[in-house]
Amino acid sequence: MIRDQKRLDELLQRTRRFVREVAIPNEDRVEAEDNVGPDLVAAMRGIGSFGWSIPEAYGGSGLTTEELALAFMELTQCSVAYRVVGAQNAGIGSECLIRDGTEAQKQRYLPSLARGELIGCLALTEEMAGSDATALQTRAERAADGSYVLNGAKRYITLAPIAGLFTVLARTDGSERGAAGVTAFLIERGTPGLTTSGSTPKMGQEGAPIGEVYLEDCRVPGEAIIGLVPGQGFRTVMKCLNKQRINLAALSTGPAIRMLDEAVAYARERHQSGRPIGEFQLVQAMLAECKVEIEATRALILETARKRDRDEDVTMDVSLCKYMATEMCCRVADRVVQIFGGQGYVKGRGIERFYRDVRAARIYEGTSQIHLLNIAKHLLRG
Repeated sequence: MIRDQKRLDELLQRTRRFVREVAIPNEDRVEAEDNVGPDLVAAMRGIGSFGWSIPEAYGGSGLTTEELALAFMELTQCSVAYRVVGAQNAGIGSECLIRDGTEAQKQRYLPSLARGELIGCLALTEEMAGSDATALQTRAERAADGSYVLNGAKRYITLAPIAGLFTVLARTDGSERGAAGVTAFLIERGTPGLTTSGSTPKMGQEGAPIGEVYLEDCRVPGEAIIGLVPGQGFRTVMKCLNKQRINLAALSTGPAIRMLDEAVAYARERHQSGRPIGEFQLVQAMLAECKVEIEATRALILETARKRDRDEDVTMDVSLCKYMATEMCCRVADRVVQIFGGQGYVKGRGIERFYRDVRAARIYEGTSQIHLLNIAKHLLRG
């Protein structure tokens, strides 16, 4: 749902200017320094990306699902690191709190998240709890004074090394697995017993650190539970991920658009056998295949976003979006490397960076295989 087309167009235009004039010229710097510098963070604050999905009452833009998808498609036509740092607060960094937090919790944290003064992250994944998130082992024991003591470890947590607010999922019912006993806690950096690792070395996405979260006798008050209701954490995080999977689909479409634009430009400038390679039919076919898949994915994402804005059930639709968009983006990356040939494999044009960066999208927030199973489950239910 688009509420005000003129206002949205202005936001998209500001985002395009940021991408073209600030983000793209600094992509190599971000990769070399493995850091999105303070000046770049300030520029993203200037376009409001940190608060795009946070309600206006708390200082955000309150974008609808469709508006947010369109904004994300623009923002991600540059290095993936920018959207991780500058837009996580508009997704999993705040969504659990938005959906189920108390008014006091929202007032305390959302304004700072919307301004980008505080970075939020979702601490769910563990060594033995990935696709089966209900298998998590982190424990939260209730003390006599009503506080909770958490012990456990989380891994592969996006922005953990720089986050200031952690949405931590822990088991409070004593069982080994199952969704019913999982509780979501809001824990601030600096809380005794909570520490994080440095940035975990990885294949790509330099500038967007991931790391581990350690909880060693970390004591928090009962008021740290999102919504103040124990045992509802898994339900809360699934609400968050239902929206975030639409977001991630949009976030995977922007890079594909950028890569195709680069490939079209290269096909015009690169000559082989005395003519532009864009005149060769097999190159044309690869370009056309990229365009078809991008536009089909874009249409699916926007229709799913509109359905969610109409409060329709999109549980299967979000899996369709996440699967289709992330697989599509990786296929586009592969074709574009092929079109560039040697120039696509070596550093210098940024194509090899996108090839590495987008691969993770098929893994996090539900692997492609998990989403296929989810789609099949809904089909077979009738």
